[in-house]
Amino acid sequence: MEKMALTSQNTLLFSSTSLPKNSSSPLFFSKHRNKLFGLSLSSSKPTLRIASRNNNINPIKCSVSEVTEPITEEKRKLMRRADIRNIAIVAHVDHGKTTLVDAMLKQTKVFRDNQTVQERIMDSNDLERERGITILSKNTSVTYKDAKINIIDTPGHSDFGGEVERILNMVEGILLVVDSVEGPMPQTRFVLKKALEFGHAVVVVVNKIDRSSARPEFVVNSTFELFIELNATDEQVIYASGIKGKAGLSPENLAEDLGPLFETIMRCIPGPRIDKDGSLQMLVTSTEYEGHKGRIAIGRLEAGVLEKGMEVKVCTSEDSCRYARVSELYVYEKFFRVPADRVEAGDICAVCGISDIQIGETIADKLTGKALPSIKVEEPTVKMAFAINTSPFVGREGKYVTSRNLRDRLYRELERNLAMKVEDGETADTFIVSGRGTLHITILIENMRREGYEFMVGPPKVINKKVNDKVLEPYEIATVEVPEEHMGAVVELLGKRRGQMFDMQGVGSEGTTLVKYKIPTRGLLGLRNAILTASRGTAILNTVFDCYGPWAGDMSTRDLGSLVAFEGGTSTSYAIASSQERGQMFIAPGTEVYKGQIIGIHQRPGDLALNVCKKKAATNIRSNKEQSVILDTPLDYSLDDCIEYIQEDELVEITPQSIRMSKNPKLAKKGR
Repeated sequence: MEKMALTSQNTLLFSSTSLPKNSSSPLFFSKHRNKLFGLSLSSSKPTLRIASRNNNINPIKCSVSEVTEPITEEKRKLMRRADIRNIAIVAHVDHGKTTLVDAMLKQTKVFRDNQTVQERIMDSNDLERERGITILSKNTSVTYKDAKINIIDTPGHSDFGGEVERILNMVEGILLVVDSVEGPMPQTRFVLKKALEFGHAVVVVVNKIDRSSARPEFVVNSTFELFIELNATDEQVIYASGIKGKAGLSPENLAEDLGPLFETIMRCIPGPRIDKDGSLQMLVTSTEYEGHKGRIAIGRLEAGVLEKGMEVKVCTSEDSCRYARVSELYVYEKFFRVPADRVEAGDICAVCGISDIQIGETIADKLTGKALPSIKVEEPTVKMAFAINTSPFVGREGKYVTSRNLRDRLYRELERNLAMKVEDGETADTFIVSGRGTLHITILIENMRREGYEFMVGPPKVINKKVNDKVLEPYEIATVEVPEEHMGAVVELLGKRRGQMFDMQGVGSEGTTLVKYKIPTRGLLGLRNAILTASRGTAILNTVFDCYGPWAGDMSTRDLGSLVAFEGGTSTSYAIASSQERGQMFIAPGTEVYKGQIIGIHQRPGDLALNVCKKKAATNIRSNKEQSVILDTPLDYSLDDCIEYIQEDELVEITPQSIRMSKNPKLAKKGR
């Protein structure tokens, strides 16, 4: 029997022991779930066993899932490269991907011992650091035992699923990070399904194992059921605490570092399958832009060798090709892009010099190159109308205000954002932007306003399909974690929005319930704020696209009308004091407003026009005592809140310094 060292505490043992013939059935696994980390082992595959110091033997297996496409004669000619591993770290939002990458970078000495490093190093974008979420995927690499591990940190929010889908083209395996309390969430299922479609190896990392309410056995079982549901056969489990930089093969016995995690990556995720002597092929899966370098194409080299200064052919899937020259070549080493003269197949690299390169195109050999299959991502489900700013305050703050500026910026976004679509609207100054969800589009809006753009957007609308003369609309799986005392209010709210509950279970010992709904995407518009209000800010809502289904019928997403200014000017304390009796205000005294601007939420259905600029009438009678005015604190709505709030006849005005809401003058309804 062959022996290999894992850490100072463990030894890897290879054994050819096989399981019973019926071992791949769900019944077998339901009986043996607590004995196995793996999901299934075919009788022909070896078992990888780990003998610890305490002689407890935990069976572990490392093999690629059965959903891998069949190995053709062409693939048999390809070889595996042993000195490189390409992995993507995927998870639901807030399950600790970026923190785990931080620990991996620190422990492989990417930074000097005395170097000051901020938290969440990979979240380099200002917007990512502010919101605490990953929006764009990032590349880095570490060196472990003479092998290079290329790591791609991916977004966890379902609206950025397009980023994850295209990144999966560059890797051979994924680390599926799952929270030790929450377990698999909707986005966990989505990314796992996509990874299995590619036939990638999967290592499950149960993260945040140091939490007091951690329940690793439940999480492993839930993940296990998810694998069976997706007809997968593999699951290798590692327990980790990303924030402490520790990992281990059991929750009670963590090593002092991430050694077991690195060993598992090396053993269980195969090296890239390459055609070393074949003609050059590289699929462009991502692009970046730098002022002095121009557009940079990023991808994994599938075959051949790429050299600096090389003449290449750029091909699309339609067999149309053009010629170009590679001016600069970079590989990822540690946390930086490092210049390289030559890159061999299997490695991830960045190419400069091709100014018009697009995601999905193939950089190929000048003479014999052929295009690789293009990248496909799922269709958008939500659309919003973008138009030039038509308010009386137009041009006060923005640098780019014309329809030409708006058009150029939106179409430029398509070059790197595959999951987004832009179409011309009904008028020359209107554009329809489609994305995977409202967050997907609001991130674009936020980036544009920071760049100096000024424009208006309409309310989000779902994209329906027509099949056999029947209207189908998108449905999503909504998972809500809510304390029991607010359960009734949340269930009532979801029921009003045509949601159908299909699962309900208790979570941990805090008296929290997890409910799962299948709900039309229409019902999710404006739902986040409503749920937070109904649960006193305690509920957590997560959603992921499920499928297209029959039209669910009419639904009301907002019961109350708006308070609208019918005169422009500067708001006064005197006017707001009387106006706040009619509802909740968005503005404070001294705010400039214009006619048609939404200044608050009416306490009843229907809109109400108010004058918030009127001043107290001056008289010649001297008063001994000034009347004190007590004003409520105005509501502070963010960009996301405003977009959730507006309805069909309302708009959000976006400028670099302000976000206002107004009635759409083209669709103005008669107020109360």
